[in-house]
Amino acid sequence: MLDIKFIRENPDTVKKALRDRSTEFDLDYFLDLDERRRAKIQEVDDLRGRQNKFADAIAKSPADARAAAIEESRALKDRLGHAEFELKVLEEEFDGLMRRLPNIPLSETPVGRDERDNIVLREVGTKPRFDFVPRDYMAIAEDLGLIDCERAAKVSGSRFGYIVGDLVRLEFALVQFAFDYLAKKGFIPMAPPVMVREEMMAGMGYIDTPEDREERYEFEKDKLFLVGTSEQSIVPMHADEVMDIKDLPRRYAAFSTCFRREAGSYGKDTKGILRVHQFDKVEMVSFVKPEDSKQEHELLLAVEEELMAELKLPYRVVALCTGDIARPAARTIDIEAWLPGQNGGMGEYRETHSSSNTTDFQARRLNIKYRPDGGGKPEFVHILNGTGFAIGRTLIAIIENYQREDGTVAIPEALHKYMGGIQEISKP
Repeated sequence: MLDIKFIRENPDTVKKALRDRSTEFDLDYFLDLDERRRAKIQEVDDLRGRQNKFADAIAKSPADARAAAIEESRALKDRLGHAEFELKVLEEEFDGLMRRLPNIPLSETPVGRDERDNIVLREVGTKPRFDFVPRDYMAIAEDLGLIDCERAAKVSGSRFGYIVGDLVRLEFALVQFAFDYLAKKGFIPMAPPVMVREEMMAGMGYIDTPEDREERYEFEKDKLFLVGTSEQSIVPMHADEVMDIKDLPRRYAAFSTCFRREAGSYGKDTKGILRVHQFDKVEMVSFVKPEDSKQEHELLLAVEEELMAELKLPYRVVALCTGDIARPAARTIDIEAWLPGQNGGMGEYRETHSSSNTTDFQARRLNIKYRPDGGGKPEFVHILNGTGFAIGRTLIAIIENYQREDGTVAIPEALHKYMGGIQEISKP
């Protein structure tokens, strides 16, 4: 949520942000609504004050004047009731529109309409060279009995898959490796709930529009949502809290299963486990002072790159444009791994990591603050998130980059100690 005072004082900045994000929103109407709301608040306060004075006046009135005073008080009470109802209507409309406003992109975020306007910042690592035409991960995994989407479709429907055998061991090797690595960096390991209350998901800024809501799995009877990423349950754990400045930055590394409808991707990546409804992920979440959030974003990105380097996976770093970042984000940087088996062995980059600075957007909604040095009025923290490993996509990257001509798959050296001595995946 944006600061209403900032919106009032900087309407042109907000309008530019809305244009850059290709967001339709009538800011002039919203500001007029805000003025009417503020005027109605003043009217209600004035009427309440007058009503309180009437109560004292009636008690002190002589008997012959009391009836007229009571009647006047009743009329005032009716006016107050009408004004309070009108204020409630204005407040509801104001709050609804306020929640539709996306975060304001940082100046470093490139301006663009969609993913075609994203900017590649750099390519890192050496792409593997094969003496054979590299195959895509599903062809390899099916031959080795590692992924079964056919039976998963029979049980659960499309966009699900069974992970089998040594690929399961590789998944948990990635999780353990990530936790060991991140713990050394000061991240607190977490295994959070995968269901969150409606008000907490709203606080995160992910169900403000029909399009947002369509992407979530919702249990309407219980007013619960399945998380699409674990920061959706990590961040709200500090709702309505004031953090001690000595505890900042506060960093978490969370593992959870995540759930997404993939509502906007019909017809894309329908085979395999690249784009599925259920997947596992290690996620980083940081709470920092506002002046430290840009530096923290650089740290999260650096950690993501270090993890990719440890696995010796080639990748590129991409700055998402204003039209492609999520509504709560002010800046987002993706990492896309090189998948040599895609496009008939021609190769393709696909996203495996994403890190975002949401500034104080989520903190305002969830009322998460810190107390500055020397006391003083609490201020909103800045909140960031970044991928440790999106497990399924990292498995895909390993299979395709570490494939061998005989159909086996080598295990990255960094994971050997987590695999119980297994250094390659072959047919049972």
